[in-house]
Amino acid sequence: MLTMIPALVAITIGAGEEKASWSQFRGPGGAAIAVGNRVLPTEIGPKQYIVWKTPLPLGHSSPVVHGDRVFLTGVADKKLVTIGLDRNSGKEVWRTAAPHKGLEKVHKIGNPAQSTAATDGQHVVIFFGSAGLFCYDRAGKEIWHVTMGPFKTEFGAATSPLIVDGRVILNQDYDSESSLTVYDVKSGKQIWKVERTEFGVGYASPVIWTIAGKKQIVQVGTLRVVGYDFDTGKEIWTVRGLSRIGNMTPTIGPDNVLYVAGWGAGADPGDIIEVPPFDEMLKKHDKDKNDILEAAEIPAGPIKDRLPQFDRNRDNRVDRGEWEHMRNVFSTAKNRMVAIRPGGTGDVTKTHVLWEQTKQLPYVPSPLLYNDLLFLAKNGGLISTLDPKTGKSLKFDRIQARGSYYSSPVAGDGKVYFLSQQGELTVISAQAQWEVLHTADFGEDAFATPALVDGRIYLRTAGHLYCFGGK
Repeated sequence: MLTMIPALVAITIGAGEEKASWSQFRGPGGAAIAVGNRVLPTEIGPKQYIVWKTPLPLGHSSPVVHGDRVFLTGVADKKLVTIGLDRNSGKEVWRTAAPHKGLEKVHKIGNPAQSTAATDGQHVVIFFGSAGLFCYDRAGKEIWHVTMGPFKTEFGAATSPLIVDGRVILNQDYDSESSLTVYDVKSGKQIWKVERTEFGVGYASPVIWTIAGKKQIVQVGTLRVVGYDFDTGKEIWTVRGLSRIGNMTPTIGPDNVLYVAGWGAGADPGDIIEVPPFDEMLKKHDKDKNDILEAAEIPAGPIKDRLPQFDRNRDNRVDRGEWEHMRNVFSTAKNRMVAIRPGGTGDVTKTHVLWEQTKQLPYVPSPLLYNDLLFLAKNGGLISTLDPKTGKSLKFDRIQARGSYYSSPVAGDGKVYFLSQQGELTVISAQAQWEVLHTADFGEDAFATPALVDGRIYLRTAGHLYCFGGK
C-alpha cells in the first residue's frame, strides 16, 4: 500500500536529470508504456497524489510531454487553441488560436480538438481537421500552416500526426478522399502523398514498423492493414480480412510482431448487418424510377443510420456504385485481432498472420502489450488479457466502471490504467489473472489517453489536466 502525500504538493525533477518525453499519441513508438523507471502512484484520484491541477477548455486531445512543457489542444470561445503548460507547475505558458472559417461537424460526443499533438522538442504539430495542419515552435509561434478540407465526414477528424526523422506523417481516412501524406517538419512542404480512396472513415493513427533496418508506415483502414515504404509511400504488404472501420492504433511487440485489431457494428455473429443488392432496393423503394436511391427513399434502419458512409459524394442520394461498394464492405468485414510477423511483401494474409482472435474486441481503445500480455478494454467495462504468442484469452471479466471507453489503456510499474468516458479510473495489476488495485471517480467525462513520464501521470478530463506523482 502506498502512503498518500498531501494534495497539490509540487514535486520537481532535479536540475541535473534529463527529462524523458511522451511526444505523440500513446507515447514513444505508440506503445502506451511508461517512460522512465520511476515508481508510479496507484491510488490517484481527484484528491490524491496531486502534484498540480490545471483547468482546461473542452477538448479530447491527449497530453504530450517534452522537456519542460506539456502540450494540448481545446476549443475556447469558439476558437481552436493549442496550449503550452509548464511541466513542473501546470501553469499556462502560452495559448495560440488557429484560424478557421467555422467549426466542422463532429459526433454528438465529439469535439473539434480531438487529434493529439506531436512534438520533437522544436516543433509542435497540430491537426485541426478542416482548419488544417499547424506547426508551432516551443513558444507557440506559428512556423507553417497547411490548409485542408473541407472533408466529407460526419464525425470530424481524430487521427493524430507523427514526427519521425524530420517528417510529419498524417493519415486521413474519411467517407471519401482518404489519403496518407508526409510533410517536411521544418517547412510544411509535402514530400509525398498516397491516395487511399478505397478506405472509408477511420480513426487509427499510424505506427512505424522497422524491418531489416528499413522503416515502414503501418496504417489500419477499411477491411485491411497496409505497410507503406517510409521514403516513397509505396505499398509493401497488406493483410486483409479486417473490420469496416479502423479505430484502434496497432502496437508492436519486443519481438517485432505487429498486433492489429478492428471492430465495427454489424459484423459479429448474431448482429450481422445485411445490405441487399441494389436492384432489389430499386424495385422496392425507387419511387420516382430514376435508378437512384434518394435519401428519403431509403427506409429507416441500420443502413439509413449509416447513410453518409453510403453517400460518399454527399449529394443526398446513393447510386449503384456507392451502394455496391458499401455492400461489399459490409459482406466482407471481419471483427478480429491478428498478430503479423515481419518480413512479407504483397498480400501476406495467408502467410504472415500468426493467430487471430474474434472475441472480446474493443471499439476505440487501442490494444496494449505490456509485461508479455495483451490488455484490451471493451465498452461495458470488460477487460481482457490475451497471450500475445497465441491470442488465447487468459482472463475476461467486468470491472466496476461499466461505461464506454475511448481512452486507451496505459501501463507502467507493474500496473495498467483504464479510464472510462464517464471519468472512472480503474488500476489493475499487470498480470494474466489481473486484480483491481484501485478505483477513482473524477466526476467529469474523459476521452484522452494519459501520459506516463518520469513517475508522473498526466490525466485529462473534460475540464482539467491533472499531474499525479508519488514520493
